[in-house]
Amino acid sequence: MKYAPIPDGHGPRDRGVVLEGSVGARWASRLRLFRYELRRWPGGEIPDRAWAVDSPQRVAHDETTAARVLDLVPDVPALVWGRDELGVGDMWNSNSVVSWLLSRGGIDAAAITPPAGGRVPGWRAGLVAAQMTG
Repeated sequence: MKYAPIPDGHGPRDRGVVLEGSVGARWASRLRLFRYELRRWPGGEIPDRAWAVDSPQRVAHDETTAARVLDLVPDVPALVWGRDELGVGDMWNSNSVVSWLLSRGGIDAAAITPPAGGRVPGWRAGLVAAQMTG
C-alpha cells in the first residue's frame, strides 16, 4: 500500500491504484497535485520504510489477518487528506488510513502506541472512521 499524490494521468492500474481522494479541499482535486491515491499490488513496497523511527511493529502473526487487511484497502473512506471532516480534532492522513485498516481488519489499533517520544497524528481519525463504517 502506498499513499502519494497522483504523478500523471496515465496508468493508474499500472501503479496498483485502488482508491483516489482529495488533498486539502474537495474542489481542488481537479488538479492531480491535490489528489492522493491508495495503491495495493502484489510485491509492492513501502518506499520510505527506511526512515521509519521504530519499525516494523508486528501487529498480527498470521497470513489470514494480513490478507484481510489488504483486502480492505479499496474500502478505505476517501476523506479529504489534511482535513478533520469527522470533527474529532484529528486530520485525515496516512496514519488514519493505517489505523482504519487495522481496526476494520480485526486488530486492536487503539492499543498500538507510537515509539517512545513519537506522535501519530491522524490515528484517532482512522479509529473513529472505522467505528462509523464498521
